[in-house]
Amino acid sequence: MGDVTEFAALLTELKGRTERSYGSLARRLGMNTSTLHRYCAGEAVPQDFAPVERLAEFCGATPEERLELHRRWLRAVAARQRPRGTAAATETRASAVTETREPGQKQVPVPRRRWYRHRRTTVLVGVACALLATLGTLSALPGGGHPSASDGPARSAGSSAGPSGATTPPRHSPTPTASTTASSTPGTASTAPGSGSGSAPGRTSPSSNAAPGGGKASAPGTGVPLAWTADSQVWAFGCAHDYVIGRPPAQVPPPPAEQDAGPWASAQGAVHGRETNVEISVQGRSSTAVVLTALRVRVVGRAAPASGTAYAMDQGCGGSLSKRYFSVDLDKDRPVAHSVAGNDAGTPIPAVSLPYRVSSEDPEVLLVTARTESCDCNWYLELDWSSQGRTGTVRIDDHGRPFRTSSIKGLPRYWYGSDDGERKWVPVTG
Repeated sequence: MGDVTEFAALLTELKGRTERSYGSLARRLGMNTSTLHRYCAGEAVPQDFAPVERLAEFCGATPEERLELHRRWLRAVAARQRPRGTAAATETRASAVTETREPGQKQVPVPRRRWYRHRRTTVLVGVACALLATLGTLSALPGGGHPSASDGPARSAGSSAGPSGATTPPRHSPTPTASTTASSTPGTASTAPGSGSGSAPGRTSPSSNAAPGGGKASAPGTGVPLAWTADSQVWAFGCAHDYVIGRPPAQVPPPPAEQDAGPWASAQGAVHGRETNVEISVQGRSSTAVVLTALRVRVVGRAAPASGTAYAMDQGCGGSLSKRYFSVDLDKDRPVAHSVAGNDAGTPIPAVSLPYRVSSEDPEVLLVTARTESCDCNWYLELDWSSQGRTGTVRIDDHGRPFRTSSIKGLPRYWYGSDDGERKWVPVTG
């Protein structure tokens, strides 16, 4: 059995554990269906280990299986780099390295041809390239630590956040936040200001400068090698969420669909109640791998919970899919983002384990759920990255402002239901 065939066989074995079709599994892994099929059939070998690692993680491979998969992948890559017919050509040329002179004379060595040496060099270079391509991947094998975080003041230039009042407008925007082209400065990796003067409804706006502390870039002006977007208007199961609003039920319109939550919340001056879900999409700007090394939480403001009324968006919803996410307890003195596994109709979804690799072909979506039972908290995230000897940090926030989450403990709570045949906000009992 060849090296490529052995690699494909282990991929097929792992894929079989999921009992999913190629299309279903490919969607979970963020891959093309035909590409996944070609990998499992031995018709192609991925040049980067990241998609293979995602498959192993999703299929619940043991640490020993992941190491064996990595070993087989290295050998398969080397086999693909090796020119076809090399072994046969080697034997043929080796048998012809001497020639016979007159009878009784010794055989005299004949100089080897340059093309033979050139082919040997090609094989060695191919193996070396395969090894170099996986140096960053080895850090993502089992044993990688979870990110740590510490509470502290924001160090990003121009960023500030203080305690907010009970009925102040929300600190969130109706649209996701997006990163823009960035330039590195000593000690930071900061995003450049956008060309627009502000954020318009329905459009994204640039993030603020990244917070320092992620390490120095090797050459100023080379830019941050990744792009990201953040959406804080994400509801649990697509329907469950609470907002704190300083208005009575009669003045609050019916709850919106999740996709319309941003404009609705902004118009009501709403604040995220009890928890905020932030969905972060991260992607490299090129095919070069970028390693996400740590995710930290920074709480920059704590105040008494906002006053008002809690309005529940759920209407008896539920779902069999719970996404994997990072859980943050904002009530801790030093909040930490803990990775939590998900579940899809009884099938476990492995937790994200940092370090993690992304590129333009292999994006990653991170979900962060921050909760509080005791404060009106202002906070943001820091994502550390490393690529080609450079390191840096990007700040994940809400259009240059911290995210805001307030406790709903002790507040009157309503949900939208039927009362005497009329659809309206009804007090939550029990």
